[in-house]
Amino acid sequence: QVQLVESGGGLVQPGGSLRLSCAASGRLASIDVMGWYRQAPGKQRELVADIRSGGSTNYADSVKGRFTISRDNAKNTVYLQMNSLKSDDTAVYYCNADIMLWSGRKSDYWGQGTQVTVSS
Repeated sequence: QVQLVESGGGLVQPGGSLRLSCAASGRLASIDVMGWYRQAPGKQRELVADIRSGGSTNYADSVKGRFTISRDNAKNTVYLQMNSLKSDDTAVYYCNADIMLWSGRKSDYWGQGTQVTVSS
């Protein structure tokens, strides 16, 4: 069984910073893409940023220059450093990972979500 466990959400004032973490655990062989998505009330879930095992990254235009995604392959962990936060960044943030199991099966996994609220 594979699990993704997120941490680091919370309440922050506009202009502030937060760092999200997501650790994958279980009987996994390797992880290709790891990423962060978010879903605001009444809106569809959207990609925030993702990162491949080799380190190449991809960002939504709305967060470029403010957010930085990184990963520690040895710890099967992905991070999202969020700076200059705006009220529009308020959402539930979900971790996602494309994982190869030891059985040879590749599956897409999601974390439980962590709330980020940007408000004064």
